[in-house]
Amino acid sequence: MDGVILTPLKQIPHQKGDIFHAMKKSDIGFDGFGEAYFSTINKGEIKGWKKHTKMTLNLIVPVGEIEFVLFDNRENSQTYNRFFSIKLSQNNYQRLTISKDIFVAFKGIENFNLLLNIANIEHNPNEAINLDLSEIKYEWSIKC
Repeated sequence: MDGVILTPLKQIPHQKGDIFHAMKKSDIGFDGFGEAYFSTINKGEIKGWKKHTKMTLNLIVPVGEIEFVLFDNRENSQTYNRFFSIKLSQNNYQRLTISKDIFVAFKGIENFNLLLNIANIEHNPNEAINLDLSEIKYEWSIKC
C-alpha cells in the first residue's frame, strides 16, 4: 500500500531473556520522535478506525498476535479505496510504518496482545479522525 512500510526486525535469543529490536534513527521509516507507548487489545476485540492527519505510526507486536487492517481513502493515492491486512507477532516480527492520512483498525488474536507505537509526534487528540467500525466495510475474520 502506498505510504506503508514493512520492516523485518531482529530477535536476538539470549539464555537469560531475548532481545527484540524496535527502531533506530537510521532506519527507513524513521520520521522523528515524539513519543512511544504500549497498548493492549483483548482477544477478538477490534480497535479503530483511526486516521492520523500528522502522525506517522511505527507499530510493533512483541507479545501476542494482532491483525492490522489499513484502508486508503486518499483520492490521489495509487492504492485509493484499497485495504491492506497483516498479522504481526513474535513469529512475524516486523515493524509496520503507517504514514498520516491512512485509516487503521486492529484486532487481538491471542489472549494477551501488546503493541508498541513509536510515533513521530506527541499524541494530540485533535489531529486524529475516528470512525465507528461500521463506517468502513471490512470483513474481519471470525476465527481468533
